[in-house]
Amino acid sequence: MKKMGLVFAIFFGVIMLTSTAMFALPNMMEPLNNDSERTITGTPADNFPDAQRAQFCGSGDSKSTTYVTEYTIPTACTMPVAIVTDFEGNVWFAQTNTGNLAKFDPVTESFTEYDNPIWPPNTRSMMWGIDYAPDGSIWYTDELLDSVWRFSPQDESYQRIPYPSEGNSLPQKLKVVGSQIIINDFTGNKITFLDPNQLDEELPYLSIPSPFDGSFTGDFAIDEDNNILYTNWLPQQGGVLVKFDQEGYFLSVRNTGGGFLPLENYIDVLPLPNNLLTPNGIVVTDAGKIWLVDTSSSNFFSFDPENEVFTQYVTSDPPLLTYGNSSGVIKTPISRPYWIETNDLGQLVFNEQTANRLAVMDPKSESLVEYFIPSMNPNWGDCGELDNCGLAQIFDFTVDGDKIWFTEWVENNIGVVDTSIELPLDIELESNIISLNAGQSRGFTFVVSPQTSQDLFDVSLILSETHEFLTVASDSNVPRTFQLDFDAPRPIAATISASENAPPGTYKILLGAQTDEVSVSKFLTVVIES
Repeated sequence: MKKMGLVFAIFFGVIMLTSTAMFALPNMMEPLNNDSERTITGTPADNFPDAQRAQFCGSGDSKSTTYVTEYTIPTACTMPVAIVTDFEGNVWFAQTNTGNLAKFDPVTESFTEYDNPIWPPNTRSMMWGIDYAPDGSIWYTDELLDSVWRFSPQDESYQRIPYPSEGNSLPQKLKVVGSQIIINDFTGNKITFLDPNQLDEELPYLSIPSPFDGSFTGDFAIDEDNNILYTNWLPQQGGVLVKFDQEGYFLSVRNTGGGFLPLENYIDVLPLPNNLLTPNGIVVTDAGKIWLVDTSSSNFFSFDPENEVFTQYVTSDPPLLTYGNSSGVIKTPISRPYWIETNDLGQLVFNEQTANRLAVMDPKSESLVEYFIPSMNPNWGDCGELDNCGLAQIFDFTVDGDKIWFTEWVENNIGVVDTSIELPLDIELESNIISLNAGQSRGFTFVVSPQTSQDLFDVSLILSETHEFLTVASDSNVPRTFQLDFDAPRPIAATISASENAPPGTYKILLGAQTDEVSVSKFLTVVIES
């Protein structure tokens, strides 16, 4: 159980990073206190004392909004994490607190949970990675047992495959790519390739070590040239972007008759920006840009391999009800983008862990839509006496057409965002780019236009910057919250300022508006001239 304690310290060490304080999370993976009061229910909730069940097993019924529908898992306290859809549109997810896989049929809205007879009793393991293979099998990772699991829906059988480990390993994200399974080993500091076609023999594998010892290996992506891209980083110290030329390497191996080749000849390393501290998620778009999310902030970044330029973006601020701030110590709440993928339209999709949202960003229009997830567990926020406050801990999602399916780790729900539903408002910028000198301010106008027939509805402004030397503020006669008329677009006058010490460069500011269900905004490019 000690291994899981380490993992929780890394991943869940705080509820909300702020400029002044951290709220420590309980370590659920420590051995349970047998003296704690425990009401036996015959469900996985029995793995927790009564006092902890609301925190880990769910605090209420599933909820819905215009854009989000949640479904309660029939078995209590399963704690779902990894999620994927199959070729028929069924939703599969892994359960931390049972070791089981489950299937949800969106047509009948029914669950099927498959008992895992070889799972050790009373064991809990975070299962971060899952994928659906062409033969219909489901593959997923298990960090506690250092394993990769294969589930066959045809005969409902499980097979546990020991992960090839040379020490402190933690198999995390997993993708089935052609005839390979690719896994990042988070604490083992490597990327591993497995051959799933030889399960009856000793499982063949190749591990690509990361360039820095003692660091963590984050998620991975594959570019159009079939290179493997992944991050390698140290907590709060930053890291590097690594590119592995797998085609060149494997071709050379074949040409040399399978002999050993120096891996460093096929690896390129690029330093990440100093303010990109926890690059967990990574994805490559069709345009060739690489996108990374920073779990230590509200930021995400693009990287253009052509000119080797990073560009920093920011989400809107987390809603107050996600963190509560009952104690008043949270000065700078952050949204914590965690994993990132793309959809069929080439848009980016990522989860905002501590904002209780799923986001869709269009790189072409530089627009951002953030969907609020209605279930909130108050035991994961500084909620005090506030109602409807906290986090559902949305740790994984999967994109299936215009649907985004996700799991709620501490609310025992799965849910879906329907991105095809019309948004309530639109944002139009006066221009897409402005120029400033250091120490200069400039007025700017954007328009919030209703896209609904509802007579009146409340909206709040979004004004977010990526850097402290760049500020945006609405003019004094513009309220931050107001009612929008269905037939009356609302011009918003704002002032954008660069401090005296603002360095020359190209930066982004986020401008928009939000309801209690969704945020809609666009990025303005600000050029600070030398």
